[in-house]
Amino acid sequence: MIMKILLTGKSGFLGGHLLTKLHEKKYDIVSVVRSRNLSDDNSILIPSINGDTNYSTTMLNCECVIHCAARVHVMNDSVINQLEKYRETNARGTINLARQAAIAGVKRFVYLSSIKVNGESTELNSPYTAADEHSPVDGYGLSKSEAENALIAVGKETGMDIVIIRPTLVYGPGVKANFASLLNLVSKGIPLPFGCINDNYRSLVSVTNLVDLIITCIEHPKAANQTFLVSDDHDVSTSEMVLEMAKALGKPQWQIPVPKWCYQLVGKLFSKSGVVNRLTGSLQVDINHTKETLNWTPPQSLDDGFKETAQAFLQSKQNQNL
Repeated sequence: MIMKILLTGKSGFLGGHLLTKLHEKKYDIVSVVRSRNLSDDNSILIPSINGDTNYSTTMLNCECVIHCAARVHVMNDSVINQLEKYRETNARGTINLARQAAIAGVKRFVYLSSIKVNGESTELNSPYTAADEHSPVDGYGLSKSEAENALIAVGKETGMDIVIIRPTLVYGPGVKANFASLLNLVSKGIPLPFGCINDNYRSLVSVTNLVDLIITCIEHPKAANQTFLVSDDHDVSTSEMVLEMAKALGKPQWQIPVPKWCYQLVGKLFSKSGVVNRLTGSLQVDINHTKETLNWTPPQSLDDGFKETAQAFLQSKQNQNL
């Protein structure tokens, strides 16, 4: 019998890739959307995701919920009381959905959280693990942490399986934000000032690998009531990441050795220390628990993930120029 799944966030970067793969796997998918422009025969329109949203018409005969929708972390967010906004969608909205899922008889709730639950950075070669204490530092990370804690309580109370996945930076075809900006910069083929940022390490995850893990967690018996960190299992320095992008784009791999203290000075002068710290610092995750518990390994290498992302980026630019 085909499993029926409720998916939230299908219009997002991850949700779109996940929806395509779920259809390929022949799951019966019902999705919730917040815009009529995105609605179709297998989606249900809801006004918003918060503590009061009514899902009574969405979960009939559903065995699994995959919750990707969220109020995402936004740089320079101008909204007053950001923490309350994050909590309303990411914490109260998630718990409301989970409680209604349990009442509807849903067996498993897969929650896409964030590595920001662990924190913002790691010491070199001291990666985060799934067993670490939560240490969020911003409203987004805190709201995700609160959602995780409440979900675990709901699972214990109702018997519904809870699966929590904390991705690192996700990239892939159609990626936006900082990764896309850096990709665009590298595509110009000009020398870039990252030559000295070669002793930090970042864990990344391709959307292909993340989707594969999510699908693994839908039915794997050992995924129940577990928290999983996920990456490509190939950490890179900022300099190496730029080199990989250049190689994938077929561009020169020139980098100017600008000392780190120059970045730190510019960060202080322009109040961009957070951006500089992400560029020059480390954020690593240990995915051994994920691999051993699920007998899972990332199916796509970082090299292939960058190639696929670069090809989609170049195709998009070509289409824009037509």
